[in-house]
Order: sequence, then C-alpha cells, then structure tokens
Amino acid sequence: MKDIMGMMGKVKEMQAKMATMQEEMEQAEVTGVAGGDMVSVTLTGKGLMQGISIDPSLMNADEQEILEDLIVAAHNDARQKVDELTKQKTEEVTAGLPIPPGMKLPF
Repeated sequence: MKDIMGMMGKVKEMQAKMATMQEEMEQAEVTGVAGGDMVSVTLTGKGLMQGISIDPSLMNADEQEILEDLIVAAHNDARQKVDELTKQKTEEVTAGLPIPPGMKLPF
C-alpha cells in the first residue's frame, strides 16, 4: 500500500511538471535555417510558424523553385529542433520514473 501511495505522489508530481513543460513549449521559439542562413523559419515549441526571413538576393523570379525548396528545408530544420526540444524537456520531467519502454510523452 505504501508503494502505491508513493507512486501516486510521483504521478501527480509528473503531471504538474508536464503542465509546466507544455507552458514552456508554448513560449519557446526555435529557428531553422537553410541555404547558408539565407532562409530562416521560426516556430513555436508547439510547431506553429511565427516568422520567416528570406535574403533579398533570393527574390528573383528565375529562382522561385530554389526559394520554395529552401523554405521547406528551413521549416523542416526548425521542426526537427522542436522535436528535439520536446524530447529533452520530456526526459527532464520523467527522470527517475518507471515509464515503460516505447511510451511516448507528452501524449
């Protein structure tokens, strides 16, 4: 019975930490870049695009396809950074808890 109460306490503590982590992720911003920093995309920790920056030298109608590819690459770079940040924060919150292998958090 004592172990169950201790486990319940840890679960409540983890829930509070997860709520804090989610708030932090909403406030976090990450920037992905492509083309030697000629294109950058900024996302929130939740993956919402906050901004985009394009070097004026890329504003050429003949290079539209290149620009489109660089925007996609910058977005993907930023998204990967968001995923890494989420993983890092989740590991900090769940440190020391007996979570089954393969269980992904946050849900």
